[in-house]
Amino acid sequence: MHPLAIDLSYSNLRSLARCITIVENELDGFEDILSSLKNVTTIPVIGITGPPGAGKSSLLNELISKITLQKKRVAVLAIDPTSPFTSGSILGDRIRMSDHFNNPDVYIRSLATRGALGGLSAKTVEVVEVLKNAHFDYIFIETVGVGQSEVEIVGLADTVVLALVPESGDEVQTIKSGIMEIGHIYVVNKSDRAGSDSFIKNLTQLAQSRHTQNWEAPVLKTVATKGEGIDLLLSKINEHQKIAANTGNRAILLAEKIFSLIQHNKMRAINKNDIRKEVEQEIGKDNFNLYSFAKKYF
Repeated sequence: MHPLAIDLSYSNLRSLARCITIVENELDGFEDILSSLKNVTTIPVIGITGPPGAGKSSLLNELISKITLQKKRVAVLAIDPTSPFTSGSILGDRIRMSDHFNNPDVYIRSLATRGALGGLSAKTVEVVEVLKNAHFDYIFIETVGVGQSEVEIVGLADTVVLALVPESGDEVQTIKSGIMEIGHIYVVNKSDRAGSDSFIKNLTQLAQSRHTQNWEAPVLKTVATKGEGIDLLLSKINEHQKIAANTGNRAILLAEKIFSLIQHNKMRAINKNDIRKEVEQEIGKDNFNLYSFAKKYF
């Protein structure tokens, strides 16, 4: 067992941060840390997803405030995009959630996508398991905000909150085959804007079409910047968590996580920068073929 893993049970945030760094960057001892983790199933994992500009960070800010007032501990993973050109990332969690930076009951961590699709980092699964062993009461994951490709969150979170804005009203028909179908709770943020009532009506019809035996996704109105609608949102999250724990979806979620781990480890030996350099050498040749080039990695 890696010695840092032992400290997680004592809520040592410095040790936690170091553990996550080791796991995220696959430094010496990362496999020992992961192998030592317990299977914790009682801590809710909530995904906050939706298109850019929907106010996901503002919603999270307010949710954290409500939860910490109840003397509970919150962990947040903020997934940030990686530039395909520089491989760099603007890790903006400290700016977006600065109100909670010095709160000992809140742990906020950015993860870069590093080229992963689906709105998540390739290491999100492992980092969430580390956080579960640090005994938080809630774990939130805020995805990149890239639109329809964010469906991976449904394989990781017990509850998915889909944040939208009234301006999305004209796009419902075009995006509902993507992220519109993964939400357990729909939130129309900035609902004080024009057109919100019409959008909420259309969204409610869509939610009713996805009704299951145990759950009908609610459509909630919020104005996060004013703190409006946050109490009801937290109540619905807690309500869905009780249902999620008894729906038999645990095996499905675990299978998705295991598939993600296998996929990542199979790709570990493939370096994108090495591919880029090789492509630069080959792309000018007349006989260059995309499929033939990629086939050698199959």
